[in-house]
Amino acid sequence: MTLLARQPLLSLMERDALRLIAFAAETRILRAGDVLFRVGEPSDGAVLIISGAVALNSREDGGPADEIVGPGALIGEMALFTSVARSVTAIAREPTQVMRLSRSVMRRVLAESPASAEAVAAAISERLRGFVGQLGAVQDALTAIDQTS
Repeated sequence: MTLLARQPLLSLMERDALRLIAFAAETRILRAGDVLFRVGEPSDGAVLIISGAVALNSREDGGPADEIVGPGALIGEMALFTSVARSVTAIAREPTQVMRLSRSVMRRVLAESPASAEAVAAAISERLRGFVGQLGAVQDALTAIDQTS
């Protein structure tokens, strides 16, 4: 539960709501080389790394990992709230313990905890506003480049 509470979005949830998510989560032990999921696969939730390390790669070319994540990392956070295709392949690099958090459980918990749902929705909304602002800045930069060309 402590690792869940350290996640930015999950930390906004009421303690009882977080406890229900932790109780419903599935814990798995992976061996080095075990694949959690592959890029393009449909998502059904997120994965929290409890111990060990997971390599994340957005390409299926056998090249080096884009990123290595360890204990406390939450992979696929948005998959807790909406159906998205996996953007990376996740492979255990060593013996690794993970906690699978399902979208269906998250939806039930948020339905039963309106204060948690409101806090999470506000945080996601803020993230989206920031993203839109960044896209606007990129658009302005591209427009400036076009005008100088």
